[in-house]
Amino acid sequence: MSVESKTTARNYSSMPVTIAEGKGSWVKDTDGKWYIDCLAGYSANNFGHLHPEIVEVAHHQLDTLTLTARAFMNDRLGAFTDAVSELTGKDLVLPMNGGAEAVETALKTARKWGELVKGIPEDRTEIITARNNFHGRTISIVSFSDDEDAYKNFGPKTPGFIPVEYGNVKELEATINENTAAVLMEPIQGEAGVIIPPDGYLQTVRELCTKHNVKLILDEIQSGFGRTGKTFASEHWNVNPDMYILGKALGGGIMPVSAVAANEDFLGVLKPGEHGSTYGGNPLAAAIGTKAVELIQRGEFQEKAKRYGEQLRERLSDMQNRNIGIVAFRSIGLWAGIDIDPSLKTGKQMCLDALQEGILIKDTHGSTVRISPPLNIGSMDLDVAMTRFEKALER
Repeated sequence: MSVESKTTARNYSSMPVTIAEGKGSWVKDTDGKWYIDCLAGYSANNFGHLHPEIVEVAHHQLDTLTLTARAFMNDRLGAFTDAVSELTGKDLVLPMNGGAEAVETALKTARKWGELVKGIPEDRTEIITARNNFHGRTISIVSFSDDEDAYKNFGPKTPGFIPVEYGNVKELEATINENTAAVLMEPIQGEAGVIIPPDGYLQTVRELCTKHNVKLILDEIQSGFGRTGKTFASEHWNVNPDMYILGKALGGGIMPVSAVAANEDFLGVLKPGEHGSTYGGNPLAAAIGTKAVELIQRGEFQEKAKRYGEQLRERLSDMQNRNIGIVAFRSIGLWAGIDIDPSLKTGKQMCLDALQEGILIKDTHGSTVRISPPLNIGSMDLDVAMTRFEKALER
């Protein structure tokens, strides 16, 4: 049953199900039907729904202090930034709320660094982005999107962003010039359908950025916090960016928490009054974020993503080999983009069929769907999920 209200703005085309309860990798709708959650809030629920340690921290903080605004310090902020600094190996951490807000923070930092430190003439700074990216839906971010739904009728576009083909080293090298301050990209493109870069690509991007005094900014909002079997997806290629953009799982599935992390020579260009957020780094968010970092530092979720990711890959390979509707798929850890045979059904129809079978997935472009269950899903639940997925394919 879908519980809708005519007062809810229609900027989402939600699936016809209304979730009322969640536990681990399962959710229950308002009719009492349980589903296996294989979207996990686009990786926001990497630790599962209502992880007991995160819930305990949230309850405690709710009874203590929730908001002071950044006009004052709070007793949770330092522990949070210390934890993220240790996790990323970066000197400074700037907390925000949603992921798009963290991306905007990165863009502003890059622009100021470009003018102040690199010496790019005023209003001439350029930031190179990747085609088929997804970094959010603010005016500036959609200005460098090539998804028509994201940018059409929202002009004029914010200038200063130069798109290049993801995976094309030659185009990137040819595009970098004296006005380039930064390269912004996802180490693995999530919304595009879990697009994994060619071997050697990210390493070469890192080398080019270093060679030309350009900052490499990696958006690990979806790909980070264990999703791919590593703490950060960039670790698969031993690439260390100049700035990490973090979000989603940083909030433990409880509330929006995001941050950027970089060294003093980069993030340190921001001075008081130049950037901020009323709720960014609030005590409740900081307490939850600190616990999320503690959980990921244990390493168990990365190991689960590796182990169950192999199971996911084996099941998808078997379905593809049996020609029952999978044209191709790409997977890494517990994250897969699956291309459904368009002659059979669209991605949206596949998600609707999966819903009937009791599994929550989400389509992206055309006939591509994504699977990204909580990292604590377990072998038995994942097996059930994939059996239901196969039944949905054959509906």
